[in-house]
Amino acid sequence: MTRAVDPARARQAAVLILFGVLDENPADFHGAAVPDDLDLLFVERAATLNSHPGQIAFPGGGVDEADAGPVAAALREANEETGLDPSGVRILGTLPQVGIPVTNFLVTPVLGWWDRPTPVDVVDEAESASVFRVPVADLLNPANRRTTVVARGGQEHRGPAFLVNGVVVWGFTALIIDSLFNQLGWTLPWDSSREMVPDF
Repeated sequence: MTRAVDPARARQAAVLILFGVLDENPADFHGAAVPDDLDLLFVERAATLNSHPGQIAFPGGGVDEADAGPVAAALREANEETGLDPSGVRILGTLPQVGIPVTNFLVTPVLGWWDRPTPVDVVDEAESASVFRVPVADLLNPANRRTTVVARGGQEHRGPAFLVNGVVVWGFTALIIDSLFNQLGWTLPWDSSREMVPDF
C-alpha cells in the first residue's frame, strides 16, 4: 500500500484507528460478521485547512519531537481533535507505514480499542468540523461501497469509498479501511463498478 514518497524528507505522522462499542445508533446493516455496536471514530476536517479540507479522516497528525513515537502522537492528536481521554484507549498495535506523496508524509496507522469511552466533540473548529462514530457493519454494507474516480495530471486514479453518516469516506482513510477489512477477512462482496467522483 505504500506509495512513492521521499523517505529522507518525509515527515512522520500517525493516525488512530479506534474501535469501540457504540452506546447508541447501532448499525442499520445486519449482514456483517461483526457486532452491530462495533464502531470506528472519525473526524471531518475543517473546510479551511490547506491539506485535505473537508475530508473524513481518522484522528491524527504529525509526530512532534516531544512525542515518544507514533503511538504517542496518535493519542495526543486524538485528544487535541476530539477531547477523548487517552488513558481509556488500549493500543492493539501498529500497521505498516503508508506514504502520502501529495504531502510527503509517512503515516503509521495505530490500532486501538476504546476500553473506557469518554465524550468526544470538536475541540478546535479551525481543525475539525465534526466528530462522529460509525458502525463498522455499515461500512461493510455492500450498498455503501463505491469506487472513486479522480483525474489528476492527465491520469485517472481509482480507489475505494464508503457512504455513511451522510458523508463520503474516500482517499487515504478509505484505503486504510479497505485494506484493514480485507486483512481481517471482513469484506463482503460489493460492486466495484459503482463509481463516483468525490467532492474536493
